[in-house]
Amino acid sequence: MTKAVTKHVVVFAGLLAVPAVSGVEARLTPVQEDPRMPSLRKFFERYHCPVSGLAHEFLVAADENDLDWRLLPSISLIESGGGKAMANNNLLGWGSTSKSFPSVRAAIHTVASRLANSKLYKDKDLEGILNTYNPRPEYSYRVRSVMRQLGTADLGMEALN
Repeated sequence: MTKAVTKHVVVFAGLLAVPAVSGVEARLTPVQEDPRMPSLRKFFERYHCPVSGLAHEFLVAADENDLDWRLLPSISLIESGGGKAMANNNLLGWGSTSKSFPSVRAAIHTVASRLANSKLYKDKDLEGILNTYNPRPEYSYRVRSVMRQLGTADLGMEALN
């Protein structure tokens, strides 16, 4: 006599995210209220950048890695015209453009993490980061010039506090 075995598979879809707060009240600000967003969108529109729909990702990556919010968009403009001339989703020219990424979003977050945590970049100021990223003398000047077009590092951040 054989016994019938029934197997059940349970699949969960989606993402459960709960903010972790320790001793302070969390203030969640919707993306559209972020005071940097209008400046970043206008910047991407001015240069007709195909990555304009990922403006939020640039801000999240910068915030998660404690980088100046203007750095990655500026590098993307210098390296690939804001995504116009990228290959393999590498809009930031990472690895002298030889590195490929599964998505542009992955490229943004990977490069942000490396700039913040890699032993080559960690604990360097903006000038040190840029000189390590690309040692050509004019590179740092060009990126910083683009960053100034976006506004100041603390643009509207007082509204979030």
